[in-house]
Order: sequence, then structure tokens, then C-alpha cells
Amino acid sequence: MATMEPAAPGKSDSGFGKARPLPGSFRVAAIQMASGPQVDANLSEAERLIKMAADQGASLVALPEYFAIMGMHDTDKVQVAEPFGKGPIQEFLSRTAKRFGVWIIGGSAPIKSADPVKIRNSSLVYDSGGHCVARYDKIHLFGFQRGTERYEEARTIQPGSEVVTVDTPFGRIGLSICYDLRFPELYRAMGPVDLIFVPSAFTETTGRAHWETLIRARAIENIAYVVAPAQGGYHMNGRETHGATMIVDPWGVVLDQLPRGSGVVIAGVNPVHQAELRTNLPALTHRTVGLPAPKKPKTGTS
Repeated sequence: MATMEPAAPGKSDSGFGKARPLPGSFRVAAIQMASGPQVDANLSEAERLIKMAADQGASLVALPEYFAIMGMHDTDKVQVAEPFGKGPIQEFLSRTAKRFGVWIIGGSAPIKSADPVKIRNSSLVYDSGGHCVARYDKIHLFGFQRGTERYEEARTIQPGSEVVTVDTPFGRIGLSICYDLRFPELYRAMGPVDLIFVPSAFTETTGRAHWETLIRARAIENIAYVVAPAQGGYHMNGRETHGATMIVDPWGVVLDQLPRGSGVVIAGVNPVHQAELRTNLPALTHRTVGLPAPKKPKTGTS
């Protein structure tokens, strides 16, 4: 089991993006796993890592995509899908959040859909009292083929359609999952958010080429913290996931990262630092493309 100490506050060449410890800071943790086909074993490992994060002072903990099951076959997750609001995976998330007094971003859980052969790949948010306060169903479904490597999530997953943000004691959170990362318009549709979560299971092939670049880009363009818990390692089904779980600050600085294996990535989130960056570089207010056209003034007399 690997874990990393919190990295030093963010640094930039100019000093302009240097994070300083100011009042209002809190700690966020991202969990990295190499999940297997047994739900009980995965939940046990997740609980161990969440406890580790809580013991290090994290108030907000995020799990990776498919944390509860990486089956031997794509259809295995359909077999363990739960109705929304009940089932062992959701009960685990609720109970664990309450036990450790932390908010949990439940990576993704297999939730039953209207189609009996497909699931909703859902990120569930639990407050420290164990209540589910938000649900996001993955919108963009991964498809990739190169040589013998092939993935087609649409075979077993029904896509969501709603952009989801949630107001929390930590600020406004935007929810996304894995392949969503390639679609910046999703994050623009969220409006201003303070933290973006991207629980993922990037393949080693695509992750090696694009993962860090995309994570840092989403942070920079939205001037937001990005928390990206990932699957990282070799799985019993033969799949290899990229890992590199990371937390990135609004200036694009990687605050902490874990290359491979199970472990915890943890870093401080500084809302005052973020507000300063948004004041110094108000790019979010400079947007013009994609905004509603201004209404024309009325003419004539009444």
C-alpha cells in the first residue's frame, strides 16, 4: 500500500500562482485502487483507504470509478447493479461517511436503469451524516479500439443527460466521470464551480498520453481545483489502468500524485487563494463564445 505526504503548496515560475496557507483551508483526499471482481473485497479496501484519509485530516474523500467492481466481464457490473437508494454499495458509502465524519464522492456505482441489460454509471455524493445529497450519471461513454485493445461502454451503460453541481460546505462541486474529461463543454455548462471531481479508470494507453494534460487543462480553464481519483494498476480481468491519481490547484499545479497501486493522495484546498486567482485573472467573466445573445432593446412607444 502506497501513500504520499501532502505536497507543498502550489508553485509557479513567477510566484503569481503560489498558494499560501490562509484561513478557510481544508483537506481533500483522492483514493487510488486496483479493484477486482469481488465487491466485498473492494469495499473492504475502500474503507481502509477512507480511514487513512480521514486520519490524515481529510474532510472530503473521493473514490475512483468502478471502485466497487472491476469484473472479469463487462456484464458483471450489471449483475450487481442496485436500485437507487438501497443496496450493499450505497449502504457502504452512507455508513462509511457517517462513521468517519467525512463527505464522500462515491466514484461510480452501478445503478439499475430502465434497460435490464444496462446500468447507470453513477457518482453519488454523501454528506458526513451519511445522506446521499447528489447523483450524477455519466454522460459520455468511452469507446476505443486499437489493435486487440477494445472498449465499448455503450454496450452495458445507459448514458445520463443532466449536468450536476452541488453546493457543499466546501464550495460548489461539479461532478463528472472519466471519459467526460475529454469534453470541456460539460464543465462550462456547470457554471462557476470551486472543485471538479473526475473519478476515473483511464486505460494505460490513453492515460499515458492524455491524462495529466487533460486534468490540468480543466483546472486552468475553470480556475478550479480538480480532484481526480483513479484506478491504477493491473486487474484480474487483464486490464491495465493508468493510475496517476492527482489533485490539481486552479493554477494547474499538481499538488499531490500517486503513480500506481492502492493509496491516498491528499492536499489542502485554499478558497482564498482561488478567489485571488479569479480576481487577478478574471477569465471566467471574459467569456463571449457560447453565451446567450443579449436581448435587443424594445422600440416604439406605448
